[in-house]
Amino acid sequence: MFHRRTLDALDVALLGALREHPRAGALELSRLTGVARATVSARLQRLEDDGVVTGYGPDVDVTAAGFGVQAFVTLEIAQGAIEDVQRDLEDIPGLLEAHATTGSGDVLCRVAASSHEGLQKILVDLNRSPAVVRSTSVVALSRLVPFRTLPLLASEAAPDAGRSAMRTRP
Repeated sequence: MFHRRTLDALDVALLGALREHPRAGALELSRLTGVARATVSARLQRLEDDGVVTGYGPDVDVTAAGFGVQAFVTLEIAQGAIEDVQRDLEDIPGLLEAHATTGSGDVLCRVAASSHEGLQKILVDLNRSPAVVRSTSVVALSRLVPFRTLPLLASEAAPDAGRSAMRTRP
């Protein structure tokens, strides 16, 4: 069963500070947010334990890394074949992410390649899965809004952080 963790303003402030300063340690985050270092450490540990913070790896811009041709591919799959298609998708290096969906398609994939020829190879690989009945692809021309989470988190954060000394972010 999924348990929704309620974030408060301090949680959001810490996540925002980490987004802006990904290499900051607890002491620097304490300075940025205006709360004690022990509070920062405890909050970050709780956010990790609750699965809200899933890692501290670098964000990679695949376009800057040479994979500027991107597409979204909708897959229609055979009835009951979601586990099979998942295994097949995990073997395709150019597949960035895949989501089971509702609607006319069953799976929505985001893929990236270094060229149109590379994109074609990925599309062929997607269709090689015995579980895939049909695919439809749409090439992405530009990214208008990058993946983001802070506006969503801030929109529903509990306003009281429990720390009156916390600095408010402009």
